[in-house]
Amino acid sequence: MNISERLREERKRLGLNQVDFGAAGGVRKLAQINYESGERQPDAGYLAAVAAAGADVRYILTGEREGPPPVVLTAEEQLLLEYYRDAPAAVRKAAMAVLLSASAAPAGQSYVGSGGVQIGTVAGGRVRVNKK
Repeated sequence: MNISERLREERKRLGLNQVDFGAAGGVRKLAQINYESGERQPDAGYLAAVAAAGADVRYILTGEREGPPPVVLTAEEQLLLEYYRDAPAAVRKAAMAVLLSASAAPAGQSYVGSGGVQIGTVAGGRVRVNKK
């Protein structure tokens, strides 16, 4: 497998079409097509930009992966992460408690943090949060 084939593979792994992946790299669709067909070779600026978008540039260039593929967040996950990071500590603890209890056994109940946030599930899978 060569660079152009690995570049195409990375684009598909990230779930992007040629237009969107090219835009992430700062090029238009025709340039992306040329890179993936082997007609042209991408430059360092393009590779740095697609790396920032989640592409494994080491793999593209060498065929060797450094470790597990980077996690690519959906827009919803990115938004959730931004709100989580901006939230006060008590809200972050409560959010974590709700998420953790939602995956726990339905009859389970847990206490999180020194703030006394109590989490328990109720009928129908709904979650109740009580602050003591």
